[in-house]
Amino acid sequence: MASEEASLRALESLMTEFFHNCTTNERKREIEELLNNFAQQIGAWRFCLYFLSSTRNDYVMMYSLTVFENLINKMWLGVPSQDKMEIRSCLPKLLLAHHKTLPYFIRNKLCKVIVDIGRQDWPMFYHDFFTNILQLIQSPVTTPLGLIMLKTTSEELACPREDLSVARKEELRKLLLDQVQTVLGLLTGILESIWDKHSVTAATPPPSPTSGESGDLLSSLLQSPSVAKLLNQPIPILDTESEYICSLALECLAHLFSWIPLSTSITPSLLTTIFHFARFGCDTRTRKMTSVNGSSQNSVLGQERGRLGVLAMSCINELMSKNCVPMEFEEYLLRMFQQTFYLLQKITKENNAHTVKSRLEELDESYIEKFTDFLRLFVSVHLRRIESYSQFPVVEFLALLFKYTFHQPTHEGYFSCLDIWTLFLDYLTSKIKSRLADKEAVLNRYEDALVLLLTEVLKRIQFRYNQAQLEELDDETLDDDQTEWQRYLRQSLEVVAKVMELLPTHAFSTLFPVLQDNLEVYLGLQQFVVTSGTGHRLNITAENDCRRLHCSLRDLSSLLQAVGRLAEYFIGDVFAARFNDALTVVERLVKVTLYGSQIKLYNIETAVPSVLKPDLIDVHAQSLAALQAYSHWLAQFYSEVHRQNSEQFISLVSTALEAIIPLISSKVQEKLLLSSCHLLVSLATTVRPVFLISIPAVQKVFNRITDTSAQRLPDKAQVLVCRSLSNVLLLPWPNLPECEQQWAVRSTNHTSLISALTREYRQLKSNTILPQRKVQLEDTKVIIHQTLSVLEDIVESISGESTKSRQICYQSLQESVQVSLALFPAFIHQSDVTDEMLSFFLTLFQGLRVQMGVPFTEQIIQTFLNMFTREQLAESILHEGSTGCRVVEKFLKILQVVVQEPGQVFKPFLPSIISLCMEQVYPIIAERSSPDVKAELFELLFRVLHHNWRYFFKSNVLASVQRGIAEEQMENEAQFSAIMQAFGQSFLQPDIHLFKQNLFYLETLNTKQKLYHKKIFRTTMLFQFVNVLLQVLVHKSHDLLQEEIGIAIYNMASVDFDSFYSAFLPEFLASCDGVDSNQKNVLGRNFKMDRDLPSFTQNVHRLVNDLRYYRLCNDSLPPGTVKL
Repeated sequence: MASEEASLRALESLMTEFFHNCTTNERKREIEELLNNFAQQIGAWRFCLYFLSSTRNDYVMMYSLTVFENLINKMWLGVPSQDKMEIRSCLPKLLLAHHKTLPYFIRNKLCKVIVDIGRQDWPMFYHDFFTNILQLIQSPVTTPLGLIMLKTTSEELACPREDLSVARKEELRKLLLDQVQTVLGLLTGILESIWDKHSVTAATPPPSPTSGESGDLLSSLLQSPSVAKLLNQPIPILDTESEYICSLALECLAHLFSWIPLSTSITPSLLTTIFHFARFGCDTRTRKMTSVNGSSQNSVLGQERGRLGVLAMSCINELMSKNCVPMEFEEYLLRMFQQTFYLLQKITKENNAHTVKSRLEELDESYIEKFTDFLRLFVSVHLRRIESYSQFPVVEFLALLFKYTFHQPTHEGYFSCLDIWTLFLDYLTSKIKSRLADKEAVLNRYEDALVLLLTEVLKRIQFRYNQAQLEELDDETLDDDQTEWQRYLRQSLEVVAKVMELLPTHAFSTLFPVLQDNLEVYLGLQQFVVTSGTGHRLNITAENDCRRLHCSLRDLSSLLQAVGRLAEYFIGDVFAARFNDALTVVERLVKVTLYGSQIKLYNIETAVPSVLKPDLIDVHAQSLAALQAYSHWLAQFYSEVHRQNSEQFISLVSTALEAIIPLISSKVQEKLLLSSCHLLVSLATTVRPVFLISIPAVQKVFNRITDTSAQRLPDKAQVLVCRSLSNVLLLPWPNLPECEQQWAVRSTNHTSLISALTREYRQLKSNTILPQRKVQLEDTKVIIHQTLSVLEDIVESISGESTKSRQICYQSLQESVQVSLALFPAFIHQSDVTDEMLSFFLTLFQGLRVQMGVPFTEQIIQTFLNMFTREQLAESILHEGSTGCRVVEKFLKILQVVVQEPGQVFKPFLPSIISLCMEQVYPIIAERSSPDVKAELFELLFRVLHHNWRYFFKSNVLASVQRGIAEEQMENEAQFSAIMQAFGQSFLQPDIHLFKQNLFYLETLNTKQKLYHKKIFRTTMLFQFVNVLLQVLVHKSHDLLQEEIGIAIYNMASVDFDSFYSAFLPEFLASCDGVDSNQKNVLGRNFKMDRDLPSFTQNVHRLVNDLRYYRLCNDSLPPGTVKL
């Protein structure tokens, strides 16, 4: 015994040393190695058994249990049966003897270890495993322990995490399902008896506060008065022990519900009991009691009671989240909804002492979250099922949801409720689209609810009504490209837009007057502008006035965004019907933008510059953005009136331009400058009025942009303005025949515009660049960057337009393109410049390759192929970091465009493109773990195959006519094999995105070109690919793609099932190491010869699972074990 005693003392001191904060990492590693070696010894478990019963050191107990866990999960097969029996009897005894005194985490770990044994041995060798658990639950002294064991069993056996054979997993689930009815009965009994025991029904219940004000709703929700009466009973006061047992029972139920199918074994009495406990969450008296008595014991009790409500809601939500509802269960579901809405009504009930909001604030936050989850599941999964029940009052439910939404105590809670309304509005929209006949009836039913919702959401975004809450929202920090305030506004406006889609007239008549009120304030500011020595000043100084102005401006900005968001509901089929409303909006917007630009509110001095100046700028920018949103409406207006009475249209566009042009200046704040540029782009691109070019304001911008002495706008603005001017000249005018398009004049003007924009760039000469000093070189780089960013944008914006536009564009650009090609070699070692040049060329290839013509395109490709030598590629990829890799990626993208071109023009380049890929780029990146360049290279190889199949497979028409199938001749076989080999190699690498992309490419080639059926693939590659994919599944390296890999293996095997079953599978099994011949035979037998996809992939996953399991078992046998 002394040795065990000594070992224990040594272990305790090692553990104390390990967790001491002075111990070095080096020493910790030594201790860890020592402990691992000890655990690997055969028989170490006997020491651990002694440690567990003799120590009070938590670390030692945890270590001992880990040794047992490892033994059971990884080495159990090799443990002698006598030892197993001893372990199976000792550990439960230990648990029973000490469960009251052990720390909870040690107790739970010990339970888990015993359940692990059950997972291996029940029922064959550990037949009383489950009956023991049931006995523990039934004995009052050990009920909590039994419930912990039950929950652990549900977690570990229903969905086992460790490797088990598929047969064992199925057996365990079946064994557990056989016990479900008994277990649910036991749990129901425990919860009911505790409730009844503590229930206060003996006393006369107080008069129900709900009876007077909303009895009707209750009776309509609940059908039977007895249930309503039952749910109105006061909530019992539970002692700590009973609360603990109830919380364990509810946790068990929640886990069981996550995997057992919905069936009648989930009885009405169980559901009612769970709802009784859900009431704990919405009972504010628990909090009250704690604050009155003030003792910490009571406050803990209050939290525990709230927690019971949360756990009960978790059970309900588990049931709710199941989409597949058997017929016999629908009745239960209806009952569940009725009971939950009783709770919802209880939560949102107003009485003298409480507003709804203060009531919600008193509830546990997690309870509110669970309740919101319930409502979301109800609307997204079950509403369509329940709405058809005549006895279910949907409109009353919406009234409760409305109260619940607009009294949420937190922003997050409010967001979650808005999501639920969005789901409801989507449901309603799709319902109406599918049932156009009774559209009116459906809308009438919900009209009042929707109008209320709209009004309240609009109130919620206005500082006028909601300043305190809105000021709390952060408008500085970006998260997912938007601030908290922007997210709040955007989500609210989505709801507004969805209501607008359903009830356009109501929505507009609700929104427009509110906008109008705030506009009056803004337009009235003119009278307070006074001229001071330094400029204009806003003569509003009283603190209260400034605060009111701030609120009004913030609201105006939000409402302008709302009006912009609704623009899409005025165009298309409804243009004429809603014309007057839209015209009113656009006229107001034009007026507001002009007003802002004329009195220059963006430059005005204010009493509180840090607040009011950004407000004024924002309103101005939002009014321009809102007007831009109506550009499609303006375009439709233009096409309707272009022949007659177009004065109104001309006046709108001219006035808008008067508002825009003064803002196009480098002195204007960027936010405002960019809004005006975007509006100019929309007028030039979407509306395209024929008179745009003749408006003096536009000519002024032309002169400004082409005048080299004028100060250049910031990059983004410069690009946008140049795009607008180019589009004014290049895009065909709507509603006019070809002969009236004035192409000749426009072409001349475009040439002179581009010529002015590229003057400095075209003067650069490649031979004078390299000797330049650093400062000069930087100046040159700036010229290149500024010019190419403008040109690239111009080409991109017309790439989808008519041939004529593209022709004119290329004529104007021709000289600059030639200069770029001449400069390219000079900058090949400056990857930042090469990057921009290749971006430009890529855009040219995508948009103007036809216009560039074959000879010049060939010259460009040849230049690139010559410049990107093996050395240059290596330098770019290996030494220049991300910019160098981007350069190579763009070069490969250009080649992707080239190889996709139909016809014979670029076919001569194929051999050199393939050899560049396979002999120069691929060897550099093949061994690198970094994903850079790989995705683009494989996309290029895929495009080479997909668009140039005939380069490899010449189909012989005559042969196909004679034999009925094409016997194809193979050409360029070596290149084809090399490409396939590269694809195969990519499946051996860890990058999951590349794996997914390349698997998709192979599958596409098979779908489109029958790749797997080609003789060369079938005879030399097919089973190599299947082998690699199976190994990937066995190694679990790309588990997220299990399904895709399974389907690909099926598609490959199905080319020749006979060979797969007779040759490949036996060979694959024969080559598997770590399994014996008997196990290989079992694996082979279990793989049924199915030929349909679902069965086949199931067989594949079974094979993979069991192969892993057998290897694990064999690894766990002691060395030298003889297997017969």
